[in-house]
Order: sequence, then C-alpha cells, then structure tokens
Amino acid sequence: MEKKLAAIKLLLLDVDGVLTDGRIIYDNQGNELKAFDVKDGHGLKLLQRSGVKVGIITGRSSAVVAKRAQELGIEILYQGALSKLGPYQEILAEQGLSDEQVAYVGDDVVDLPILRRVGFSATVADAVPDVPPLVDYVTTRPGGRGAVREICDLILRANGAWQELTERYFKA
Repeated sequence: MEKKLAAIKLLLLDVDGVLTDGRIIYDNQGNELKAFDVKDGHGLKLLQRSGVKVGIITGRSSAVVAKRAQELGIEILYQGALSKLGPYQEILAEQGLSDEQVAYVGDDVVDLPILRRVGFSATVADAVPDVPPLVDYVTTRPGGRGAVREICDLILRANGAWQELTERYFKA
C-alpha cells in the first residue's frame, strides 16, 4: 500500500457520502445545504502544498460544492457526471497522468468503474456494502467526518511530505 500511495499525484473525490455525510438538506426556500468537515479541508490543503493535485467528480450538481471547491482551491471539478468514467478519462488526459498516479475515494457502486482503475482506491467506513471488498483501503472514519483527512495523511506520510508540512505545528 505504501508504494501505491507514494506514487499518487492526484486525489479525486466523490462528494455526497465522502466529503459530506451523504445527507442532502433543503431549507424552506429550497436552498440545498451540505456540511463539510474542516479537518478534511485542512488535509486537502496540506496535500496541495505537497504538490498533489485534488479534484472532484460528482453525480449531482450543486452551487454549494462549487463554493467549497473554490474555497479549497480545487480547480478540477466535474459536477452532474452521471457516468464518472468519462470525466476521469478527460482528467487523466488533461493532467498527463496514468491510472497509477491517481487515488480515488468513492462510497457507492457508481464509483466502482473508477475505483477499479486507479492506482490507489479507497472508500469510507460507511460505504455501501458492495464497495469495501473491492478497494485498497477502507477508512476508519465515515464520510463527511474526517475520512478524506485520513486518506490525505496516508498519502502525505507515504510521499515523505508529512513531517515538513506539519513540523511547525509540533514546535513549542
């Protein structure tokens, strides 16, 4: 697993059930609300500082997701992707990467076509039952509650960037 993680140049993520807990909440005006974990966000920023790019491929379209991606400096964003494999192949071509250089985190059967191709595949602790047996890693944390941070930290430790990026936090 360490060797696979060290080769990662791009982390791709699903949104609902991975970056969020999967719930979709509407207020009385019909506005969509989603909750994102700040620990996940900080992990993604650390990953970006190490030179690993981050992208999102999601089946739904949401202004909230676009805003969160913008806040985190995520430029690779595909929304409304009913089939996620097409956008994945476009991203590979645009970024000049091979499957082995990509990690993907998904939580449902719609994510399986990508999960089967990437160099490192992961799912969240509360994924649908069909997904965990088919991936490289299952997080200890559920989606929207630190699962993405867990993956970010694994990549950072494997590529040797963890200590340099975090040493200032551990100094007195």
